[in-house]
Amino acid sequence: MAKARVKDEGVAVIQPANLIRIMMRIRGTSLLVQEKFSKKTQDQMMLAMSTPKAERKGKGARPPRDFEADFQGAQHKSTAGWIGIPCAAFRAAMIDACRTVNLVMTKAKMSVFVIPDGFDADDGTPLVRLIADAPERLKMAVRNDSGVADIRVRPMWRTWSAEITVEFDADMISAESVVNLLDRAGRQVGVGAGRPFSKNSVGQGWGTFTVESSVAQEVA
Repeated sequence: MAKARVKDEGVAVIQPANLIRIMMRIRGTSLLVQEKFSKKTQDQMMLAMSTPKAERKGKGARPPRDFEADFQGAQHKSTAGWIGIPCAAFRAAMIDACRTVNLVMTKAKMSVFVIPDGFDADDGTPLVRLIADAPERLKMAVRNDSGVADIRVRPMWRTWSAEITVEFDADMISAESVVNLLDRAGRQVGVGAGRPFSKNSVGQGWGTFTVESSVAQEVA
């Protein structure tokens, strides 16, 4: 039996990505609360995991809780000393907001990226610089997974803003759509603790924002 002839498509011609950057100024419309998994907690967990069971100390008397260390450790501080919000928080919010307009989320994953202003001093997380005064201490009564009541102290900002630079492929999504997508992400998804579209709850209505202005930039 003769084999089907494969059509010769010729040499593929692929155009370079049509990348454009747009800087958007956002303004918080509700509280912003951070709950970074602190380096201190990570170090304690790693020490417990790496210590043989026979060498582990009994519970005994626990040292007093250092709430100031909890407060400081929950903040995303850059190598330059300023406080930021993870780039991934804004990008994830934009991708989640695709649900509101029936935009394929995988398409947004390949076409929209948040450019960092700096990096977390502890773990290198890319950050967008937070424009705000010093945070307040928010004391929250919570219940751990074990059911035991606990007190958490977290940084909170009542008034906040940021300038977010988003790089996108203009062959896949328009500049106007990027602005509208970030605005929807701010109004309907949010960032930080207690955001409306929390993975574990309906949130507290925190971390919402709106886009106030935008300026297109060329990609070098």
